[in-house]
Amino acid sequence: MTALCTPDAVEWCDGSQAEWERLTSLMVEKGTFTRLNPEKRPNCFLARSTPSDVARVEDRTFICSKDPSGAGPTNHWADPAEMRVKLTEKFKGCMKGRTMYVIPFCMGPLDSPLAKIGVEITDSAYVVVNMRIMTHMGSHVLKRLEEEAAGTATNKRDGFGTFVPCLHSVGAPLEPGQADVTWPCNEDKYIVHFPDTREIMSYGSGYGGNALLGKKCLALRIASNIARDNNWMAEHMLLVGLHAPDGTTNYIGAAFPSACGKTNLAMLIPPKSYQDAGWKTSIVGDDIAWIWPHEDGTLHAINPETGYFGVAPGTAYNTNPLAMESIKANTIFTNVGLTDDGDVWWEGMDGEPPAHAIDWTGQDWTPGCGRVCAHANARFTAPAVQCPSIDPNWQNPDGVSLSAIVFGGRRASTMPLVYQANDWNHGVYIGATMGSEMTAAAFGQLGKVRRDPMAMLPFCGYHVGDYFAHWIKIGTLATKLPQVFHVNWFRKTAEGKWMWPGYGENMRVLEWIVNRCQGKATGTATKVGTSPTFAEFNTEGIAGFTEDSFNAVMALDSAEWQAEIDGQEEFFASVGDKLPAELTAQRAALAARMA
Repeated sequence: MTALCTPDAVEWCDGSQAEWERLTSLMVEKGTFTRLNPEKRPNCFLARSTPSDVARVEDRTFICSKDPSGAGPTNHWADPAEMRVKLTEKFKGCMKGRTMYVIPFCMGPLDSPLAKIGVEITDSAYVVVNMRIMTHMGSHVLKRLEEEAAGTATNKRDGFGTFVPCLHSVGAPLEPGQADVTWPCNEDKYIVHFPDTREIMSYGSGYGGNALLGKKCLALRIASNIARDNNWMAEHMLLVGLHAPDGTTNYIGAAFPSACGKTNLAMLIPPKSYQDAGWKTSIVGDDIAWIWPHEDGTLHAINPETGYFGVAPGTAYNTNPLAMESIKANTIFTNVGLTDDGDVWWEGMDGEPPAHAIDWTGQDWTPGCGRVCAHANARFTAPAVQCPSIDPNWQNPDGVSLSAIVFGGRRASTMPLVYQANDWNHGVYIGATMGSEMTAAAFGQLGKVRRDPMAMLPFCGYHVGDYFAHWIKIGTLATKLPQVFHVNWFRKTAEGKWMWPGYGENMRVLEWIVNRCQGKATGTATKVGTSPTFAEFNTEGIAGFTEDSFNAVMALDSAEWQAEIDGQEEFFASVGDKLPAELTAQRAALAARMA
């Protein structure tokens, strides 16, 4: 890679505090980082990207499997041999005038059976410091890899002695004497995965999901391929612990599309009445779960990440106090506003907006100027260990045993507040057909349901039909499977008012889920699954929430469900002949029950 990319220097990253201080200071000097007020945000920095490099680029993300059908209808496929030729040209000399950083990193605790070691080569110091927060990174990982390769390490992780090569460049070589820019990138972007050889190449972007290759690229797209071959699952799921007053703990994995409150649920604080009764929640992870059939007969899960790469706008003490506590120090902010006293600000933050700030583009900003201060996809990168509710088992190599898996989307109608699948395969069907109603800003047609199977639409690294079949297969490999549920916090009245208060009150739904898992709630059979009865669902203390309110938020409308079933059929048709027959049968059974 050195011969191909021709950097001026090569540095092996050791993950030390000294390295962090040197690289962050270097970026402050270059203007890439602004050091925030050390009294308000100790060891925190602000970065501003260029307006063309602010998000994942799904249309430039490729799965280069040998067989075109390996990518399936939800991915962009490219021929691996042709893509290698194209990328070799792109990477030729691309690091001229820059330093090449070699980042040894591990996704998951080093001693976990699922741990995956990667080595990311990059010419971005921004990537290095973010990877230090988001992964196990540094000399200890390299040492473990060397010991494995030499045969002196005993831990037999899946992939023992091997690593996933991850090549990244911002694609902005410098000629001698050429001045650098604060956020180098290239308009021509490629985020490329080679599932057959387990390789990742990313060119042209410096932004998180495109450049921090341990995250979506390795931990989901490549890992989903490894998982399929080795009978485990790489999922876009939060992991939360629910600690009941009787001393029992139930762990739940939950998959939601973007903008459906995933981080809020992962960091949920129970209402005061629950806290007084002795309930507690804990966070194992907020974004990705690796799940495998454990020898104890249940499914176990680890969070392969060590940090949060969260969306800043809308995060506030009134929506997610634990996230706000997690980002007080040692955090990198990207594309948020900068206040005059050296702090950060974004839309939706608590209190009044500042009278003046510097916005994410570096311009002066005032509340009435007609522009947003922070980009809608502005981010914080924060160490997970700083979350006050971090679970004591969050780094347990053996993971946590899952009691339940929860699916959900943002639906103004049709979907009740909560219901339970009849069995595992019915649960797979519920996950496969889940979706959210589009908002005007996001994807175009207002109100149309955008299917997002298991919240994996942009992240499944192979054919989605094979992915559904893999879920069904996993159901045969464990003797005590998690119970599967679907939730919808977002139902509205005909007048457009929320039917359910959401946020911390979602604990009431989680309590019913726990009670179902423990056999303490009977529920009632409906056409879609098992729903709670009003008597067994705790509504005490929700102002104005009556039995009529409960019935409304749980109601099933036949006409709406007929439209839902038609929409599912449309999605299934797009999956093609790899759609498992079991899912066709599940849809037919639901249609018959609804008739």
